[in-house]
Amino acid sequence: MLNYFCKKPLWECTQALAAVAQGQRPADTVIKGANLVNVCTAEIQPNVDVAIAEGRIAYIGQADHCVGEGTRVIEAAGNYIAPGFLDGHIHVESSMMGAGEYARAVVPHGTAGIYWDPHEICNVLGLEGVKVMMDDAERTPLKAMVTTPSCVPAVPGFEDTGSFVGPAEIAESMTWPGVVGLGEMMNFVGVLGGTDHAHGELAETLKADKVITGHYSVPETDQGLNAYVASGVRCCHESTRAEDALAKMRLGQYAQLRYGSAWHDLPELAHAITDHDIDTRFANLISDDTHPHTLVEDGHLDHVLRVAVECGIPVIEAIQMMTINVATCFRMDNELGSITPGKCADIVFLDGLDTLNVTRMMIDGDVVAEDGKPLFDYPPFQFPEWVTHSMHLGRPITAESFAVEAPEGVADGSAVEVRAIEIIPGKVGAFEAHVKLPVVDGKLESDLSQDVLKTFVFERHHETGTFGVGFTKGFGITRGAMASTVAHDAHNLLVVGTNDEDMALAANTLEACGGGMVVVADGEVLGLVELPIAGLMNDLGAEEMSRKVHALEDAWAQIGCTMPSPFMTMALIPLACLPELRLTNRGLVDCTTFQFTDLFV
Repeated sequence: MLNYFCKKPLWECTQALAAVAQGQRPADTVIKGANLVNVCTAEIQPNVDVAIAEGRIAYIGQADHCVGEGTRVIEAAGNYIAPGFLDGHIHVESSMMGAGEYARAVVPHGTAGIYWDPHEICNVLGLEGVKVMMDDAERTPLKAMVTTPSCVPAVPGFEDTGSFVGPAEIAESMTWPGVVGLGEMMNFVGVLGGTDHAHGELAETLKADKVITGHYSVPETDQGLNAYVASGVRCCHESTRAEDALAKMRLGQYAQLRYGSAWHDLPELAHAITDHDIDTRFANLISDDTHPHTLVEDGHLDHVLRVAVECGIPVIEAIQMMTINVATCFRMDNELGSITPGKCADIVFLDGLDTLNVTRMMIDGDVVAEDGKPLFDYPPFQFPEWVTHSMHLGRPITAESFAVEAPEGVADGSAVEVRAIEIIPGKVGAFEAHVKLPVVDGKLESDLSQDVLKTFVFERHHETGTFGVGFTKGFGITRGAMASTVAHDAHNLLVVGTNDEDMALAANTLEACGGGMVVVADGEVLGLVELPIAGLMNDLGAEEMSRKVHALEDAWAQIGCTMPSPFMTMALIPLACLPELRLTNRGLVDCTTFQFTDLFV
């Protein structure tokens, strides 16, 4: 696969690199006396020099012969050096920042490149919105390699999004220099069912000789998984059990072991490696979704790396899982993923393999971060007005909008059995629960004694006025309401609450600020994160966004919720490709049969 993400293509550098390696011309930069983490042979090579020219590695060894007048010499001083970290599956929008500010947040933590699926903004603003994000990313040293969103909507026919992507759109995007593959194919039902839509997108990607990334979220490892892998899907980040990850690796599919702000699957998935004597070349470490508070407080892939080691994965294998394994997954290991001659000089400096703290970061031979601070800057990105005005509800929202009528003929005081979405803290899955709610004045209300809350999803893209009604269980809140326009993947307006008045206040607060996430109680806004960029992001930096998100988490705690990153868990309530029950603007979806289902049992 052609690589558009290095400073210079290799064919322009071969003569210079060969000359530097032999001491016939001086290197641009030489790193002296490092402990090299060799991901090719899984060993540590002590006291190694690295000579760099034209943004690429020319020589590994003792590089005194590569030093000349003008050569920059960096004394490693016993630091370990490893290839720049690569995140094999990430949604930048989940950081709530634009791509430029995201780069400033993650590069100092050793991240050289991301394989990002911008399907959040694509669901709101289409491929034109993706292009805007790419323009922002191109200003930074971060290698932001796009996988074109495949599922807009996530599962056709079950929700209304702001745009549509099909085989024709995929074919056109595969000609873009910044695109390396197809974003997560969440419509595994369409793949297994042989639909022209799903297989048409796979075909256009394969015809372009690019990589298909996956999303196989059901705990099935036999006929369905074989069919999915046979269709060309090269990797999958949706394993939640160790046996799922192991089965995928055994079938030659890259199992992407996830540890993000809310999805803490890695401790379980690590058993696929620690409990078995297997080759780990088909394992990747990824973050998927990371919000700004995590980036500021814990880090990015360096944090995932430390968690992997804590879970018992040997440190060199863990580093391989976010370097050479990822590059090989995307068929770019000829350019990225190792510190070897000819490769891009993307190098992370670590103070030790026990602490794994990043002290310096190089991308294409340039030092771009030191001691946790980026060394690159640029003016704020100017987002077009159509990107920052995406709230189009087409209907006023009042307290009366949240009335849930009981079935006709059911008397007051009777109990009605309803389906509720029971969330799982720290997990992407949810259960279908059946709960009995009393009828009061012909209506059903939230029942705090059962931890059951009214839940609404309003379409916000085309002023259709449509909405879905349901109930959720498991948030633990005792008062107030929450609302969010970060509501995967259609990103309609999601409102959850204990009473109609607070639910209306939450919804109208977000409409007024152009989207975001809010917590209210007793007629007061307790926490608000404004996200005017497509209702998903802000143009502020990581530290300021972290403060806002931290305040939002405090607001959740004030109303009784103690789970990690609860707004991320809430945001998955409308995602109709995850088991078992979900709610979209069109209604409740049974995600085991992929059919609409009734609220009442």
